[in-house]
Amino acid sequence: MEAEKRGRAGRDELASLRIDRDAAPPRRGPGRVLLAGVAVALAVALAVGWRLVAGGRPEVRVAFAELSGGAQEAAAEVLTGSGYVVTGDRYISLGVRVPSRIERYLVGEGERVSKGQALVELDARQYEAAVRESQAGLRLARANVDLFRKELERARELRRRDVSSEADLDLKENQLRVAQAEVARFEAQVARQQVDLEDTVIRAPTDGVVLEKFKEVGEIAVPGGFQGSGELIRMANLDELRAELDVNESDLSRIALGQPARVVPEAYPDRSYGARVVKLYPQINRQKGTLKVEVRILEPDEWLRPDMSVRIAFLAEAEPAGSGGAAPVVLAPREAVRSSEGGASFAWVVSEGKLRRQPLEVAGPSGDGRMVVSAGLAGGEALVIGEASGLSEGESVVVLQ
Repeated sequence: MEAEKRGRAGRDELASLRIDRDAAPPRRGPGRVLLAGVAVALAVALAVGWRLVAGGRPEVRVAFAELSGGAQEAAAEVLTGSGYVVTGDRYISLGVRVPSRIERYLVGEGERVSKGQALVELDARQYEAAVRESQAGLRLARANVDLFRKELERARELRRRDVSSEADLDLKENQLRVAQAEVARFEAQVARQQVDLEDTVIRAPTDGVVLEKFKEVGEIAVPGGFQGSGELIRMANLDELRAELDVNESDLSRIALGQPARVVPEAYPDRSYGARVVKLYPQINRQKGTLKVEVRILEPDEWLRPDMSVRIAFLAEAEPAGSGGAAPVVLAPREAVRSSEGGASFAWVVSEGKLRRQPLEVAGPSGDGRMVVSAGLAGGEALVIGEASGLSEGESVVVLQ
């Protein structure tokens, strides 16, 4: 009897632990519902307002408005690549021709200099002393020439009277020639040492900008040196800037001298510069299978610096779109031209990393699928393309390459 009671109690305990799948789920209290709503709202706020909460900036892609010439269609891109900004005359490395201690620099890095301007002064005392010593030797040699010339005249007179021998006359003539040679030697020595003295002042060989200084005041500068260790100043002429890149052999048929191009700095992707192909190097790089090509930037400005990374787009020559003397027009990418709620056309222009909403007057589509803009753009502007929701006037953006 006791065993039967214990068995029934165990079955009741197991039944209490069984899950009833047909029972209705328990209702959540109002507190749980409120917490779930707050979590969803917070997630949405973080997703939508990320750039405000985290300090980020929206990322946009841009394309450039182009000014077509006369009754011509704007040129299309036929090849693009990455390269660097270089100077037309390459870099100019200035060292010393005579060893000495650096006395002082007369210019600083980034300073624009003109041809012939003094840049560095070296300690010139030893070269000044050498010039004075050679000049003294020259005066002595000239005095000897005067003395031997007078002695030669007396020897000739004595020889005419048959008082002296022919050998005495030959000796005096030889003494004069030796003295004259000594004068010539000292004149050359003075000239050389004056050049050494002048070389203690290093001057700019051309107009340009000082890029870098390699030694400090008080250091000993020596000519040449291992791997250019004698270099004091590096400068460049920034009046003519170029961009260079390596082009694959298979793409060389798309490039020719004089071909138009466009240069866009990677540091400032909202800036564009017109260019022309000016140099095709004469030799292919066998290891890489490429040819170095240079384009001359037509209107460089202070934004461009040597060794800056750039994107280079080679353009096809513009072809006539028809007869007549039509005025130049601006062509904008179709996806950059947008419409407001009232139907007015506008575009987002990126200038120095910030947005500007630019109203446009659109004349209609062009023959190549772009839009002809009759007012609002001058050509060369960086226009936002693609998705542009949520953008606002004056907002800072990141331009994607």
